Amino acid sequence: MVNWLNKESKKLQRLPPYLFLEIDKAKRKARQEGRDIIDLGVGDPDQPTPAHIIEKLYQAARDPSTHRYALDQGLLGLRKAIAQWYVQRFNVQLDPETEILPLIGSKEGIAHFPLAFLNDGDYSLVPDPCYPPYKGGIILAGGKPYLMPLKEENAFLPDLKKIPLNIRRKAKLMYINYPNNPTASIAEEYFYKDVVSFANKNKIIVISDLAYSEIAYDGYRPSSFLEVEGAKDVGIEFHSLSKTYNMTGWRIGWACGNAKLVSALAKVKSNIDSGIFSAIQLAGIAALEGPEQQIKDMCQLYQERRDTLIRGLNSLGWYASAPKATFYVWLNIPKKTNASTSLRRHGARSRTTSSIKFSTLLLEKANIVVTPGVGFGKYGEGYIRMALTVSVERIREAVERLKRIL
Repeated sequence: MVNWLNKESKKLQRLPPYLFLEIDKAKRKARQEGRDIIDLGVGDPDQPTPAHIIEKLYQAARDPSTHRYALDQGLLGLRKAIAQWYVQRFNVQLDPETEILPLIGSKEGIAHFPLAFLNDGDYSLVPDPCYPPYKGGIILAGGKPYLMPLKEENAFLPDLKKIPLNIRRKAKLMYINYPNNPTASIAEEYFYKDVVSFANKNKIIVISDLAYSEIAYDGYRPSSFLEVEGAKDVGIEFHSLSKTYNMTGWRIGWACGNAKLVSALAKVKSNIDSGIFSAIQLAGIAALEGPEQQIKDMCQLYQERRDTLIRGLNSLGWYASAPKATFYVWLNIPKKTNASTSLRRHGARSRTTSSIKFSTLLLEKANIVVTPGVGFGKYGEGYIRMALTVSVERIREAVERLKRIL
């Protein structure tokens, strides 16, 4: 082995292991052993992409004109469809020419955005727990994440008043994400107004991740950060077709909002990629302009799964509240279970330092995959996340298996 090939950059060394890769390794090993795994881990929809979207891709892919490099700015038709969708859904006006940028999935845009604004040592305000690419993008751009704890007693909203003045003065970016991954919490208009005021006062750019806006229950309709007056002056919002239309593997999303912020991200991307395959962009138009019934049916399906899981957990004495949005359930690790001895054997000292150990226990003893809360950040310790991306029957089976150790 040539030793100098192991000298990764300091930025790469600062990155924590990507949680979902570790979970995937554990799942593969268990399945290779022939075990029947119920996967409540990674949030990847189990339902197929709607047929009319697939048909549009098929037609577009047969057209040789779609086989060339796509424009970095994306098809104008897609940008217009996004603008129209924002008007219909949020009553937000966007200029397709300057305020919308299609992305190869919102993840890459979120991860690349810090490259446009951070210099070495600049701070960014990051919720914790959070979607890992927030921190990863900051670190790779040379910045420093400053954690905003999301605590249960504050409805998993960051307490902006507790951010020290010296950090505010040095911070360039602030991330928000509602409906939230992993906590499934939501934000109301008053919070977004506070964020706009905070950003203006401290000259901080707001990055809103709205990937789960269309997955909601019990009549609740999540709002957009851009709906609040002044939001477009200070922020940019990221959205995706992945969860709304079961298109995770297609890799198509967008950024929208302040024209200067969108332009800066476009400049970064022009040096990194060559745009989304045009046929997928045309399929994206079909998704945005297609019937809304598919979304309603999807939410009804997830709501049935949510209710089944919540009822089942509560019947075991493991109190769980029903989330209003996302397809996640965020749970405290039970304080008292029949598995206490097993947890101690796994090295867990208390319920606040044991999410990885508890998740390992569920995999080893019940063949259930969940996501340990600490994988989303240190304030996620003491929790696990379950995804509603398996059938009702499998959720019922998971509850039966949990009875053996809870």
